[in-house]
This record gives sequence, C-alpha cells and structure tokens, in this order.
Amino acid sequence: MKFDTILSEINGFGRFQIQLVLIQVLSRITLPCHFLLNNFMAAVPAHHCNVSALDDGDLFGNLTRPEKLLVGVPAERDGTLSSCQMFSQPQYQRLSGSNGSEEAPTVQCRNGWVFDNSTFRSTLATEWDLVCSRKGLNKATATAFFIGVMCGAPLFGFLSDRFGRRPLLLASYVSSMTFALLSAFSPSYILFVIMRFFTGMSLAGISIISIVLNVEWFSIEHRTFSGIIISLDWTIGNWLLVGLAYGINEWRRLMLIVTTPLIISLFTWRWLPESARWLLAKGRTEEAYHYIMECAKMNNRTECMASITPLTLQESVQMETADRKYTFVDLFKTRNIRTLAICSGVVWFGVAFTYYGISLNITGFGLNIYLTQLIFASIEMPMKIAVYFFLEKVGRRPGESGTLLLAGLCLFINMFVSKDQWVTRTVIAVLGKAMAEAAFTIMFLYTTELYPTVVRQNGLGYTSFLARLGVSISPLIMLLEDVWYLLPPATYCAVAVGSGFVASLLPETLNTRLPEFIEDIEKPSVPSTMKKEIQ
Repeated sequence: MKFDTILSEINGFGRFQIQLVLIQVLSRITLPCHFLLNNFMAAVPAHHCNVSALDDGDLFGNLTRPEKLLVGVPAERDGTLSSCQMFSQPQYQRLSGSNGSEEAPTVQCRNGWVFDNSTFRSTLATEWDLVCSRKGLNKATATAFFIGVMCGAPLFGFLSDRFGRRPLLLASYVSSMTFALLSAFSPSYILFVIMRFFTGMSLAGISIISIVLNVEWFSIEHRTFSGIIISLDWTIGNWLLVGLAYGINEWRRLMLIVTTPLIISLFTWRWLPESARWLLAKGRTEEAYHYIMECAKMNNRTECMASITPLTLQESVQMETADRKYTFVDLFKTRNIRTLAICSGVVWFGVAFTYYGISLNITGFGLNIYLTQLIFASIEMPMKIAVYFFLEKVGRRPGESGTLLLAGLCLFINMFVSKDQWVTRTVIAVLGKAMAEAAFTIMFLYTTELYPTVVRQNGLGYTSFLARLGVSISPLIMLLEDVWYLLPPATYCAVAVGSGFVASLLPETLNTRLPEFIEDIEKPSVPSTMKKEIQ
C-alpha cells in the first residue's frame, strides 16, 4: 500500500489540511510585502539640486524660491527641472526671459537635493541621497535582498531535508523577524544592506518549506488545489502591501508593520504538523504514525486506521534507503534527475527574472504607483483560478511553457507601444504580469511534484537559488536603458521565451504519484492514470 493510498483513505483534503493552510497564511502574506517592498521603500520622488547656497550674493538671497530655481537649475526638454544638474553660476538673465543661459556650463549637484515629499515622506533615496550618480546603490538594495534569498534557499532546502520541515520553519520565522526589525532601525546604508541580505536569506525558508509541507499532506487528486490555494497568500499579501504603503509613507514604519504578522506566526507554529511523508522517508515510522493518526481524527476517518499500523507505513516506502543522507550532489548523479535539475533550474531562472522584471518596474504607465501595483495584484486572483482549471484538465508542462511564451510576447509588443499610449501599455503590461504570475504559480507546484521526497527540499532549494539569482540580476537590468532604452525589455523578453521552450522538455506530472526516492524517477516511465496510481 503506497503512502498516497493511505493519505486518500484518511481524506487527503479535510479539516486537517485546511488548518495546515490557514496556519501558514500569516507567515506567507509577509513574503510579497518584503519581496516587493522596494517598489515603495526605494521609490525615487521628483527631485532637483539644492541651490539655496549657490551664491551668497545679496541679489540671489533676495530672490523667491521659484526665481532661485529658474536661475540655478536648467530645464529638460519637456520643461521640467533637471534632476541631476545645476548651473555652475546663477543665470540672472533668465529672469528677463533670455534663453541664452541654456548654453551655460552646468555641474552635478553640489549641495544635495530637494525632494518632493507630497507622496513619500521618507524613502531610501531621500534618506541617503540615492539618486543620479548614486542611483545604482538604490537598485542594489533589492539585489542585496534577493542575493540573500538566493543563498537562503539552498541552505534551508538542505537543512529541512536533513532535520525536517517543522523546526526549520520556526528558525525561519525567528530569523526573518529579527533581521527585518534590525533593517528598519539601521542607521547607515551599509548596515541596512547587510540586514536586508539576512532578511532575504531567512524569508527563503518560509517561501520554500511551507509549500512543500502543504503539498506533502495533500492527496493526488487535491494536489493541484493545494498548490493554487497556497499561492493565493501571495495575492492577499500583495493587496495588503498596497494598502499599507498608501497609508504609511515612511519606509522604516512600513517595514515594521509588514513584519508584524510573523509575531503571530511564532505562536501558531505549535499547531503545525511535521511532514509524515518526510518522516517515513527518514525511517521515523512511529512519529509518522502519530501525525497520520492526528490527521485521521481531525478528518473523522479514524475507522480507516484499523488496517493501518506502523508496520503498514514501513511497507509504504522503501525503508532500506531511509538512513542514507541526501545532498545537492544527488541532484546530478544520475541521468534522469540530472536532466530534470538542469531544465527546472533554467526555467526557474527565467520565471523569476521575468516576473520581477515586470513587478519591480511599475512606473512609466501613466498611473501612480499605488494604482499600478493594485492592478498588478488584482489580476493575480482571476489568473490563478483560471490556472487551477487549466492544470486539472491540460497539465503542468503546457501550462508552464505557454504562460512563459505569452509573457514574452506581451513584453515584445510593449517595446513598440509609445509611452503616450499609456492605456494600451498598461493593459499589455497587466497581461504580461498575469502570465508571469501564472508561470510562477505553476512552477512552484510543478517542482514539488518533479523531485522525490528525499531530495524535494534540496531540489526546491536548488531551483530557488537559481530563481533568486535571476531576481538579483533583474533590477539591475534597468540600468541598461542608459545604453539603449529598449535593451531592458528586450532582455526580459528573450529570457521569458527561452525558458518557455526549455519548460517543454520537462516531464508531465498531472495525476501521478509523488516520487519518494531518486530510483523512482530513474525507472522507465510508464503511462498511468490517477485511478491506477491511487489503487
């Protein structure tokens, strides 16, 4: 009797599974709040050079503020004040309407900047002057965070495959909250970047462990639902971020508020079960039996446990390999899993690179950033519902490949739509964001089904590492617009299309039993239906 059969008998989608999902909502809604926080925390308000000390002469001192800006700051072609340049000397002739001063020598801002605080009272850019020649440092804050996520993913993946899902989730809760609070109180830019790195590293544990714990407790016929329902936490968190950012326009307070759900998660952790599937793979049969009994009682299926004993559970997996220690090296030892690891890694890089390339660049659509972010977040809900029905009827492989190719198509089309047509640009961008979100949702579920139990967290950690590598690079791609303004969207488009084609090389997992050991996927594949698998 296979474990999936046992799980179906005690109801693989009952009160026990619903409680498991609900307990993790609070911790998971903090993920988008931190992952997309840079859209608001690192926003760059309108700014111009501070010209208050340009000239100590009596004439300059008697000018009004608009007059000082007129004689001290050159104008751009569209008539707005230059953000990074100032006249080396006051151009008093501009007061009489003379334009000859436009040819006057200019210099970089000498005395800092004056920021428009009508939308943001405080951001990273305003606090540490991360604009103009220092704008790369502003983008680097997001990169540092995602490098942390990149490093944390394989670390938590390895540790949770070695020591279990439950204790590593607790470690992730505590460390995420600690480093996020330290980030909010950082007195310097360098310390802030370091703390954001460790915050990202810690949040990686919540990201990858929670979805695996959920999928491992759901039966075959409800596995798709489990992957989609847990992804809705991201949408809820996205909505929450928009509302909080709109009401809190000071970055330190905003960071504190979006971290508070983790405090409640520390108290609800005690009701989280360990993965019985992982316990069995590790030979800890008695503990697995304990949690399966809890599941049966909560789902009102205790009568089914009459025929299920610890010995039955031992027979449900190949216990002769239970004492073996698995590492990342095992992902590349044999042919099938090596091919799987390479292809899934490439796809994950492309998915994350494309998704965050769209999500972290929400300006230039003719709307304020709050409304743009709200639209981007709202499209996720209907898209995920559509993804659920598509995955149930068609499958994971065509869904993943198709959504990536369509995201690339949207990016390609928007390259040729002028910024004046902001409605068209916004509609196409929202569709591209929806496709990228769908690809992300599918890939999380797909990956948990592709890798065997003994290396599932290692596999998800490895692929998440490559995904966060893509995310770390993604914000910096926008700096290429100084080379050619179409180079960033062309790069995002190429990566999306390329990874879409690679996704078509992955095996289909619809209605198949989760593999327990590496040997399960090295065996010759035999076509099967859900009915055969759960018998």
